[in-house]
Amino acid sequence: MASELIELLNKAIAREIGVSVQYMWQHVMAMGMKSPEVKDIFEDIAIDEMKHAEKIADRLFYLGGIPTAKPTPIKVGGSLEEMVQDDLETENEAIELYKEIIAVASENKDSTTRLLFEEILTNEEEHKHTFTILLK
Repeated sequence: MASELIELLNKAIAREIGVSVQYMWQHVMAMGMKSPEVKDIFEDIAIDEMKHAEKIADRLFYLGGIPTAKPTPIKVGGSLEEMVQDDLETENEAIELYKEIIAVASENKDSTTRLLFEEILTNEEEHKHTFTILLK
């Protein structure tokens, strides 16, 4: 039980660290006529993702795990549209991972972890919605 959940939480931390860096770099690199609005969105979501990493690390530590410091691969560069498309894919991956964590936490009667990831999942779905709107 605990080892599977600890592994999943570390996967989630690696993802949150990676995307927070990815979105912050995109904030720095965004150029073009539409970039001022998008730059702010990248920055705001990067901050959300770092807060998620912190909450997950706190929970992981409580469960006896050691949080990873290694991020997932980062996608940087391209046009604004390419960046947002990469971000949409990244959010879709997070949504799938967090649904899996919620299921495993439920199976293990770990309501605290389940509730934490339900909250984070809501944020990730909002990020997905934001990126979807930007692509239209």
